[in-house]
Amino acid sequence: MRPISAPTPFGRFRRLRRTPALRSLAQESVLTTADLIWPVFVRDGVDVVEPIASMPGVNRLSIDRIVRAAEEAATLGIPAICLFPYTDPALKTDACEEAWNPENLVNRAIRAIKAAVPEVAVMTDVALDPYNANGHDGLVRCGIILNDESVEALVRMSLAQAEAGADILGPSDMMDGRIGAMRGALEAAGHRDVAILSYAAKYASAFYGPFRDAVGASGVLRGDKKTYQMNPANSDEALRLIERDLREGADMVMVKPGMPYLDICRRVKDAFGAPTYAYQVSGEYAMIRGAALNGWINGEAAMMESLMCFKRAGCDGILTYFAPEAARFLNLR
Repeated sequence: MRPISAPTPFGRFRRLRRTPALRSLAQESVLTTADLIWPVFVRDGVDVVEPIASMPGVNRLSIDRIVRAAEEAATLGIPAICLFPYTDPALKTDACEEAWNPENLVNRAIRAIKAAVPEVAVMTDVALDPYNANGHDGLVRCGIILNDESVEALVRMSLAQAEAGADILGPSDMMDGRIGAMRGALEAAGHRDVAILSYAAKYASAFYGPFRDAVGASGVLRGDKKTYQMNPANSDEALRLIERDLREGADMVMVKPGMPYLDICRRVKDAFGAPTYAYQVSGEYAMIRGAALNGWINGEAAMMESLMCFKRAGCDGILTYFAPEAARFLNLR
């Protein structure tokens, strides 16, 4: 469809920008609290609120505090939170056994949240890096990240999270074939209603640094993740990965990072029409927050503009550390 407009002076685009009411009537994209997923970091302890230096305003929380965060999410109208663990270094091993321990931090947090605030959907991360002595998302042997052996471990991790009551599993590992393996295992174990939001197009990005600080993976990572995460120069590959994961049983798909990859979000939504999400990652958050704290930008305006851009690009929802702040802003309008 080719847009048509009358020539000036009969066609004046400024007519529909003249007042807030007219701008609202002509607005193409809408952001609501229902579009937000709040990523939170869980750690051991009681009544712990531990600031993360590279993510001002974001904290690691003990499970009791995570439950309070879930209650806040419900109050604000945020439909889901996503859990990421800060694992005791003593529990990190080459075999990553803690990943599928029924009593690990994430699984205990899932049960606590679902007991206290069942209406809030709990999403989890499915990757081995929080539990891996090597800091990688998969098992490592002789410097090589193993694919099929990692998938087996990730399936065990997925089943443990489903048993704990997770509503949405978020495989972020980028191993080949893991969606089909997880979906098959979930079906066989009776977890037919557990959704999979696949990190299907996850790029090997420089924007993940603060997150690795938050989960304690920065100091242990050996090498990089370029053999399994995507090359930032590639676009067509993202569509191939999205199609594969949908065919293997993913219910929703994600592009990560977010703002530098809005073109990918649009291509994915246009090509497949599937529920499409983006992750406004830690580096994106830190840039906006850091610039705002230094007085270089209007932080609130930049936050809301950045989130609206995801909606304009075709996203159905956004994982963002700004979720509670953005929700409070939206609820005041």
